[in-house]
Amino acid sequence: MDLLQENQSSPLLYTEFVLRGFPGVSSFRELLAVPFCSVYVLILSGNLIIMSRIRVEKTLQSPMYHLICLLFAVNISCTTAIVPSTMMALVGGVDRISLGGCLFQMFFMYTMVMFESNVLLLMALDRYVAICKPLRYHDIMTSRLLLHLSIFSFIECSLMVSPIIIVASWVEFCFSNLILDFVCENMVLLNLGCGNIHNVQIVGLMVRIVVTAIDITLLLMSYSRILYSAMKIVKARHKTLHTCGTHLCVVVLNYACGLLSSIAYRMPISIDLQNLTSAIYYLFPATIHPLIYGYRVKEIRVCLMKSWQM
Repeated sequence: MDLLQENQSSPLLYTEFVLRGFPGVSSFRELLAVPFCSVYVLILSGNLIIMSRIRVEKTLQSPMYHLICLLFAVNISCTTAIVPSTMMALVGGVDRISLGGCLFQMFFMYTMVMFESNVLLLMALDRYVAICKPLRYHDIMTSRLLLHLSIFSFIECSLMVSPIIIVASWVEFCFSNLILDFVCENMVLLNLGCGNIHNVQIVGLMVRIVVTAIDITLLLMSYSRILYSAMKIVKARHKTLHTCGTHLCVVVLNYACGLLSSIAYRMPISIDLQNLTSAIYYLFPATIHPLIYGYRVKEIRVCLMKSWQM
């Protein structure tokens, strides 16, 4: 009898979850796959087209274009971790995910998002060397250095994300197994945990604040120095400011989408709107990046026009 009472009082712990994005849409849910599929096709086609042109064009073999390719590769990787599984859940009803799968998706997504910020920092470094130390540019910005910096940045991002995943794996989930989102978001998952999870949520928030503060500080320092040096170069001032302006557009776009998503998950708005801001955060920058670089970078625009006229 005592054993029976103990089993009845013990909470049911969930190790498998159901992803239920946009829960307010009950009728014709499968139609939500149309915008996801359309955006995913745009992301793949736009990013892959420019990546292929950069790879084959001899005039686009400088470090700046290699970093653009790396940024586009991150775009494709991050969205591929999200969109196909979302479409399978919407169309085929394959919406169940294990705790391990959920944590892995979180780890990969957050690592890629953080690595994307580091790629933008590498772009700022490239422009800094090109403008402030032009005579030593090719000696400093070598392919070997970029490879080492990229690997180091990826490892650093993985290590920064790991505490969030490790702490989340310690939580016991007994409140529900229904994740009201189309991806495994840390805050949404932790809200399903037993007991007081405030301290666990603080870990993720602190990592995000520290990483964002460091990245923004380094970006501001780099571009302030770049703009200061560019104002001294009369002949190449317009081209320099135009190139840096392109990178700054991408930086502002990424951080604005991230800020929108962070605010939305802390405001008393509908879950559907929170899901929408999350979709904008993960998908909109990857859709717009090829348009920004394809239109604003003259060398890429010329190569694209030349390939279309062939």
